[in-house]
Amino acid sequence: MIIDCHGHYTTAPAALEEWRRQQIDVKGDLSKLSDPAGPVITDDEIRESLEKTQLRLQRERGIDMTIFSPRAGGMGHHIGDERMSRQWSRICNDLIGRICDLYPDNFAAVCQLPQSPGCPPENVIPELVRCVEEMGFIGCNLNPDPSGGYWTDPPLTDPWWFKLYEKLEELQVPAMIHVSQSCNPNFHFTGAHYINADTSAFMQLLESDIFKLFPGLRFIIPHGGGAVPYHWGRYRGLAIDRKRPEPAEMMGDNLYFDTCVYHQPGINLLSQVVPVRNVLFASEMHGAVRCVDPETGHFFDDTRRYIEASPYLSAEDRKMIFSGNALKLFKRLKKKPETVGMMPEDHHGSVL
Repeated sequence: MIIDCHGHYTTAPAALEEWRRQQIDVKGDLSKLSDPAGPVITDDEIRESLEKTQLRLQRERGIDMTIFSPRAGGMGHHIGDERMSRQWSRICNDLIGRICDLYPDNFAAVCQLPQSPGCPPENVIPELVRCVEEMGFIGCNLNPDPSGGYWTDPPLTDPWWFKLYEKLEELQVPAMIHVSQSCNPNFHFTGAHYINADTSAFMQLLESDIFKLFPGLRFIIPHGGGAVPYHWGRYRGLAIDRKRPEPAEMMGDNLYFDTCVYHQPGINLLSQVVPVRNVLFASEMHGAVRCVDPETGHFFDDTRRYIEASPYLSAEDRKMIFSGNALKLFKRLKKKPETVGMMPEDHHGSVL
């Protein structure tokens, strides 16, 4: 079984973005919108938006399930105010819920949170609870920088966040640490802001005792952990200098990286330095990088082939990365018993 832990609804019907544009224009005054309850999108439109991209790529690449959330760049927490963020998050999450109802074997739902700069994180708890307890979502995306590149809120290790962490522990849902668009022109949002945030979040966690305070808290740092694997020695040295636990010890059962790394040398490095128990398979398709690598003739984001080609991973390692770690982490994930424990080649007949 192969579980892709990092997918976004990047192909939503145009009506969704049009509704968002109108919401921004009227500054969240829904009485001025023709469809205050949200855009009118039919089930057939949802199917059409997925069949040609995410579902086709799942089939072609032999991926069984994608853990699916609203488009990260579209969360737009820096736009408008908290009320607007609540409106927008609810609509985006409801759409993800509909997708998972239509395709329960292909997608599992993760929600965006209605964050807004300067607003206490506990304010997002009602939407988190609604998604998890009423709609069956299995996780959330947590933006460490709702300001969109200016980092105006406290670090993730500050008590500012603790009430939210208590609820995440109670619900037993992990949070992917994922920023949204950058409104700071110094930082391209996918090429710089995302990787900056991944790396910054790791260093915040390395300097803290957050997982001692919240032993049931689970975080995923996407995009291969940002710059961390490449600078693993730097972080080990910083930890030792500060008499802190080394990175692998700090990560324990609490912190995971995904495999959204788009070349073989990067996955080889990830395989060598990061404990296999802390790595989740992911591709972020259909996402940040959509073109074919002219050197290999394959899509950059076809990350399965990198895992299978890494000389540093055993068959058991690959099994853990492809599904075992995700099944352990996402406690609310409903899994099909007949596929649990299968190696990718068992389920699909041959390795791509």
